[in-house]
Amino acid sequence: MKPPVDFVQSVSRPGSLWPDTTQAAEPASSSFAASRFDPLADERARLQAQAAAAFDVCHPALALRAVLGVQAVLAIVAAGVADNLAQWPARQAVLAFAGVAGTLMWLVTVCALRRPLQRAHAAARGAVVLGLGAVAAGLATLPLAWAGLVPTAGGLRVAAVLVAGMAFAALLWGWLELRARVWHPANASARLAELQSRIRPHFLFNALNTALALVRVDPPRAEAVLEDLAQLFRTALADVGAWVTLDEEIELARRYLDIEQIRFGARLSVDWHIDHADPRVGRARVPPLVLQPLVENAVRHGVEPSSHGGRVRISADVQRGQVVVVVTNTVGDDAGSPGHGMALHNVRERLRLLHDMAAQCDVWREPGPGMDNQGDLFHARIVLPVD
Repeated sequence: MKPPVDFVQSVSRPGSLWPDTTQAAEPASSSFAASRFDPLADERARLQAQAAAAFDVCHPALALRAVLGVQAVLAIVAAGVADNLAQWPARQAVLAFAGVAGTLMWLVTVCALRRPLQRAHAAARGAVVLGLGAVAAGLATLPLAWAGLVPTAGGLRVAAVLVAGMAFAALLWGWLELRARVWHPANASARLAELQSRIRPHFLFNALNTALALVRVDPPRAEAVLEDLAQLFRTALADVGAWVTLDEEIELARRYLDIEQIRFGARLSVDWHIDHADPRVGRARVPPLVLQPLVENAVRHGVEPSSHGGRVRISADVQRGQVVVVVTNTVGDDAGSPGHGMALHNVRERLRLLHDMAAQCDVWREPGPGMDNQGDLFHARIVLPVD
């Protein structure tokens, strides 16, 4: 009988920033929680995500739209109570001050209380939101009453101001709820389509073949490939929160490119230019699995079809008060046909859901010669707000 074969002790790789799906996520972490297949839990997560989207009123662009909406309604009210056209601007000026002050107070307060309000019951949330609207309207009217621009006598007028504040709060809250309902199904569809395309069957097949080829000649590298592949699938199948940090996304993209680097060998060159000296870069919030599809597109459409390979460059730094992430790849003369654009569409949709108009994603092709004189360059850029 042959003696048992001694297995080669491989060196374990450092753990990823992405949490293990066998462990529960930290309460204060924004990372991926444990994988589970519980319909009730999924429904609770869906409702919580919808509430989070509705209460995310801290974006300046969203606040500007809310203020303009209130001003439009007040302009109509001023026209209705004015005796003539000449009196309309004066009435509108008084209402505009109260509207801007009350709306901003309401938005700032809801933004500050968004986390406890997300966890509160729907009825309690509604009561707090309407109550804050009444308080904001009353406080915004006090300077006007002190200046003698509005009449102060009569409890009916005070009640009318408070009710008007509640009405505007209900109007804004209804708009935020509608916005969350409209965007959340789009986000779910984008998430599903993205997960179906993220770990493509051909990539799984190639990665497993790469590991099998390395098992006999280089067991540690084969183990590294399987660890990276397992982490990619663990991430794709995990229940996700609303966001992760850019550091976590970069770590996942590194694992993906490590697998492709082994498969392509010298045909694939990868350059990383991450500004680690600025902590704002790593702390930037991004939707889960937003960088990996851009990196995958760079390999699939730029490097893989080219007979002589290509180069992928990933950079991240702070420019003009924003975090800018750029994925650049060479495009050879024999590059394959362009994709259908679903991955880019999903990235834009989820960035808009998380950051509204404060984030953007754009792509462009730059005529060559590019890196290493290998033809044109294709750029995919994500711009994020600084936290």
